[in-house]
Amino acid sequence: MSALPHLARLATVIADLPPLAVAVSGGIDSLTLATLAHRVAPTPPMMIHAVSPAVPSAARALIESHAEAEGWNLHLLDAGEQNDPNYRANPYNRCYFCKSNLYGTMRAATDRTLASGTNLDDLSDHRPGLDAARAHDVVHPFVLAGIDKAAIRSIARHLGFTAFADLPAQPCLASRVETGIAINPRDLAFIDRAERSVRERLGRGETIRVRLRRDGVHLELGSALDPAREAEIAGIMMCLCTDENRLFAGMAPYRTGSAFLREATE
Repeated sequence: MSALPHLARLATVIADLPPLAVAVSGGIDSLTLATLAHRVAPTPPMMIHAVSPAVPSAARALIESHAEAEGWNLHLLDAGEQNDPNYRANPYNRCYFCKSNLYGTMRAATDRTLASGTNLDDLSDHRPGLDAARAHDVVHPFVLAGIDKAAIRSIARHLGFTAFADLPAQPCLASRVETGIAINPRDLAFIDRAERSVRERLGRGETIRVRLRRDGVHLELGSALDPAREAEIAGIMMCLCTDENRLFAGMAPYRTGSAFLREATE
């Protein structure tokens, strides 16, 4: 896939938008958008990263190093979602409350047009956060330019972003907690620590999800392991769980959104 047509469309979209404040989460989408916006926007954008227990520690480190290398105007803000009982209750639309807090905090910090890294693929998924984005008049340059996830990866590779071009998707840590189990920083810290421990053994390109469910802690992996490696990883998880008096419930293949339970319907 050639990145040039996508780059040209995206650059045109960005150039036609008012001065931007870009929400940067640490994933490939927002990092690519923020970097290109910084390079082509008529007015240098403001980058905003929400500091939160739900953000993987590696994501913040990547943002800060990339921001320094690119010369961004980076602002770190506490979006305050941990103070919102609706978010902490972890309902089926938890993301709505998370994004409402984020965009509300961004709006309080700037009068610029708010922008997100949402792409075409996101529109076909369950994304309550998009409702919050509409309520706060957030623009989605990738959507306006007709760009999906594959095209974003192509753009990132073309621009030489080797630090994150081929990283697996890394949604917030709260997405690992089964719907209805209250979100708390201790659980999020455990998930982050466990995923980092497993990633140290399997490499940064592996898809890893530590899920907290009612029956215990589950580990999901994007690739099958040989028996010896699987036993090693299971041993690591058992030790981590034992240290925090948690039950390790086993390993399974990665399944998108497997901790999400949809709202019951009649």
